[in-house]
Amino acid sequence: MTIASRSRRAAPQAQTDELELTILMPCLNEAETIGICVWKAMRYLAGAGIAGEVLVADNGSTDGSQTIAEGLGARVVPVAERGYGAALQGGIAAARGRFIIMGDADDSYDFTALDGFVEKLRGGADLVMGNRFAGGIEKGAMPFLHRWLGNPVLSFIGRLFFSTGTRDFHCGLRGFRAEPIRALGLRTTGMEFASEMVVRSALSGLAIEEVPTTLKPDGRSRPPHLKTWRDGWRHLKFLLVYNPRWLFFAPGMVLTTVGAVFAALLLFGPLRVIDNLSLDLNTFTAACFMVVTGVQLLTFGVISRCGGGRAGRRRATRGGDWRQRTPSPAGRAPGGGRAPAGGRALIGSGVADWASLGFGPLAAPAIPRVVTLGLTLAVIGLQLFFSAFLLGVLEIPLSRGRGQTPAP
Repeated sequence: MTIASRSRRAAPQAQTDELELTILMPCLNEAETIGICVWKAMRYLAGAGIAGEVLVADNGSTDGSQTIAEGLGARVVPVAERGYGAALQGGIAAARGRFIIMGDADDSYDFTALDGFVEKLRGGADLVMGNRFAGGIEKGAMPFLHRWLGNPVLSFIGRLFFSTGTRDFHCGLRGFRAEPIRALGLRTTGMEFASEMVVRSALSGLAIEEVPTTLKPDGRSRPPHLKTWRDGWRHLKFLLVYNPRWLFFAPGMVLTTVGAVFAALLLFGPLRVIDNLSLDLNTFTAACFMVVTGVQLLTFGVISRCGGGRAGRRRATRGGDWRQRTPSPAGRAPGGGRAPAGGRALIGSGVADWASLGFGPLAAPAIPRVVTLGLTLAVIGLQLFFSAFLLGVLEIPLSRGRGQTPAP
């Protein structure tokens, strides 16, 4: 008896559009393993007595994966836009199940062992993550770098940034309620889709739980689609973009504080650390640059939290004219006027002292420090001033029709 005939006898496809469960598999040239994955999923549905379907979101396979999946009773939907996330978005949109359990079509996950996911979903969880570190990773199933560096570090960053207890951010086997996840409007098309689903769910207050999941070596003879450094960076970049506090505020505050401390210590002269080490004008100049950079990062953080992007859209949906409740550009940068004034005063004082020397060599060691500090304050003032206006520009609503002028 063939796998195809066994699967068709075991789990006849429900004819109604309203099903309890869709088992979703993204697919790109998985002819070696798609058959066994579909068969296991069909077997699970039959054994568990669940009204469901197996859905393959095909991302342009050229090896006959579609024919194999359809022959085993799966429904195949083509997704033209390339990418892991794009395939899953297409599959989620086409799924008929109230619940969706997604998993890779490389036979690294056991589609006959989904009871834990279904129980959690029936119990009220919105997103159920598989945890490979709790369930077990067979020898050779995960590259050394992924197991001991990439996944632990990125999962830790995700927990730190978004206060979620998820310990395996990137497990490819996970289940969720279809409607709450569709309502998130997930957009990423690459491997970072795995992070986006968890992050957006956490930010939206969805109930997230985990179940132990076993990972075994995949059954493919070709290399995986995942690229370690490229996709690792895309995951990290996504986590940072969604948390301006750690992307901008934290490093900005550190640079500003450290730079201000050293600038204050060195403003009136060199500082001897040990007998043969003294900090002088060069360190003072570097400290001023640290302050400038730190203030710029803090400004970026304010813009990212209050500007046009996601924050602006959230304010716009809460009713009323949110632009009227937002401070004016000048009000957002009170230091933008005082800092240049202080800078001009210090620069003027330094120039006056230099003039008193006939514009000759600067014998007084304080003059370069005064001028450098003055330039620092002037640059900070310009940053704040123009950043405030940039924030105002970002808040201008986009016109909805051609030829319309955005409201001032």
